[in-house]
Amino acid sequence: MADLNDFIGDLALILITAGIATVLFKWLKQPVVLGYIVAGFIAGPHIPWLPTVADMGNVEIWAEIGIIFLLFALGLEFSFKKLMEVGGTASLATIINMGSMLVIGYIVGQLLHWPQMDSIFLGGMLSMSSTTIIIKAFTDMGFQKQKFAGIVFGMLIVEDLAAILMMVLLSTIAVSHRIEGAELLGSLLRLVFFVLVWFIAGIYLIPTMLKKLKNYLNDETLIIVSTGLCLGMVLFAHKVGLSAALGAFIMGSILAETVKAKHIEHLVEPVKNLFGAVFFVSVGMMIEPQVIKEYGALIVILTGVVLIGRVIFATLGVMASGEGLKVAMQSGFSLAQIGEFSFIIAGLGMSLGVISGNLYPIIVSVSIITTFTTPYFIKLSTPLCRAVERRIPAGWSKIIEGYASSGLKTVNKQNDWNKLLKSVLRIMAVYAVVTLAVILLFEQFVTPFITDKVPGLWGKILSAALTLILMAPFLRAIIMKKNRSAEFRNLWQDNHFNRGALLSLIVFRIGIGCTLIMMVLAPLFPSYTLWMVIVSMVVIAFVIYFQGFKNQSIRMEARFLENLRHKQLVEEKSAPIHPLVAHALLSKDIHLEEIDVSPVSPKVGKTLGELDFRKRLGLNIVTIIRGNKKINIPDGNEHIYPYDKLIVAGSDENIRKFTQQIADRNELAANEDEPGHHVILSQYVVEPGSPMINKTIQELNIQKKTECMIINIERDDHSMIAISPDCILKEGDTLLLAGEWEDIQSFEAHLLL
Repeated sequence: MADLNDFIGDLALILITAGIATVLFKWLKQPVVLGYIVAGFIAGPHIPWLPTVADMGNVEIWAEIGIIFLLFALGLEFSFKKLMEVGGTASLATIINMGSMLVIGYIVGQLLHWPQMDSIFLGGMLSMSSTTIIIKAFTDMGFQKQKFAGIVFGMLIVEDLAAILMMVLLSTIAVSHRIEGAELLGSLLRLVFFVLVWFIAGIYLIPTMLKKLKNYLNDETLIIVSTGLCLGMVLFAHKVGLSAALGAFIMGSILAETVKAKHIEHLVEPVKNLFGAVFFVSVGMMIEPQVIKEYGALIVILTGVVLIGRVIFATLGVMASGEGLKVAMQSGFSLAQIGEFSFIIAGLGMSLGVISGNLYPIIVSVSIITTFTTPYFIKLSTPLCRAVERRIPAGWSKIIEGYASSGLKTVNKQNDWNKLLKSVLRIMAVYAVVTLAVILLFEQFVTPFITDKVPGLWGKILSAALTLILMAPFLRAIIMKKNRSAEFRNLWQDNHFNRGALLSLIVFRIGIGCTLIMMVLAPLFPSYTLWMVIVSMVVIAFVIYFQGFKNQSIRMEARFLENLRHKQLVEEKSAPIHPLVAHALLSKDIHLEEIDVSPVSPKVGKTLGELDFRKRLGLNIVTIIRGNKKINIPDGNEHIYPYDKLIVAGSDENIRKFTQQIADRNELAANEDEPGHHVILSQYVVEPGSPMINKTIQELNIQKKTECMIINIERDDHSMIAISPDCILKEGDTLLLAGEWEDIQSFEAHLLL
């Protein structure tokens, strides 16, 4: 019971302290994450005259749960398709930025004579930006819709994925205590293999499951199912030797491709906030005042490395991807901080016991300082960019404009060989991974079970047959898919040299299929080499010519693609702006934005001609969405009504000004006192001699004269509710009136006017 009291008491102390810090930091308009860290410092063991936690082991368990839900929620916001959409700009910029900071962090650690593992982890910590802080800063400053903000968000997506990979690689290095290229490559290949298997299987199974269960998925069921899937993937990832955080992230990214993603994200958010708060409070508990005092100079040095290094290399990375100087500098200055993932990486090093204890509080201190400087650095980027532009020679205009500023990139027609080879290699890679997953599944679980129940040769034959039958649709795709495509036919008919190359490609694909079959047969029949080769060729022939395997392969691929594209199709159908159009206009520095018209907006009731957005702000109203009605290219006589959605086109700067203007006015309206509603019910008796006697309600014009309504009449112990305008009032009637207090008080006086 004492342990339970400590468990509950520690959690109560953490949450109460975090709650106070949350309110305080919201009042100070500072990031709540910093409040949690301060709360952890207060609840930690370093302030003896205040209550502190009794058992840090409990806190560590909650913190691990917090990491799981933080990564699960991050996966729900992530999308592999989004990663492909952000394309080269975010990917190249992130590679340059993260790679440079990894190297610089390692060099700084070595110059400080730190152990090699401390230096490696330092590089990892300095390479990660803070998604939470950046989003908060952009939202507060109204920059979230600008072009550079889109690039920064893309870089953060790539960083998040890179961070997951980094955590796995750092764990491998920490466990082996050495850096070996072959071992790292093996770990990376194993990671890629399992991620692909999980993603393919998850997209194939989970959206289909959610569709079939949609009639039963209320909020309660959905949160239980999604959390169960998350924890199940966490357990599976741990079983195969990968991190729990990776399992949570992968399951989140799979669910992100379903139409239920936003709903799940909304349901999971309170759980994520709760355990995430515990995690960040545990970070604050690791701060040691004595360490900060002792390493104050080092904290200042690392802060300078972050502020200068990240600004320079992020800016250079964005410029290298083709963007102009202004966008690059705005992006670079936005990324000048370290945050949550740095804590997670530091916590990983601490849990593995491979980094020094003083590194954790040092990194937390650097993060706190750079968090406070982030809004000021974002503001500083624009005036500093103007100063730099004035000093750039006239002949270097491409630096200012960027080599991607010419507009849309033209994609030239690729030749048939490129198309065919890319398709074939992609198909072979995906289906080979799935086939290997089937082989591993049978090797680890199914084959031992079968050979135990059916010992001897027949058990091995049964196991091999089941494995090959399950593999057959995938083997057929590896060998035959795209062999009848238009590119294949064009190349075959072109010349004899192409035919030889195409036949070689087919033979190569058959060889891959035979190799996969041999991987099944060799462990079961090691002494029957010749027979295995013959069986492999027979299986290949059967797979090629049996129509059922072809149909099964087509059906499986169709379901996978349907599940993968379903969410995107639903969103595109409901979206007023097609994503391709919005992306194309961004490259021309034209931005499309959807803006809701508040019912209290001063623009309500005015025409577009009166508002004259084009002349005043350089904006164009492309579409007005009013309920189910869509008004494309509205003219100047079209009015603005409450709750209209305006699709506005203009430059980033003009959109920002307009959005800020709307926000300011809406905020002003929102802060105004709402009109009071003091409607009351009161009785009025029709007394002898009243002018109301023997007159109808319509004749008296009660509602207009008194602004009151008769909702009930009691007459001779009978109650009349359905009252018509022709109802004649009688002496002694008791009227039940509804209206404002002042109007009811003056009811009779107003009636006689």
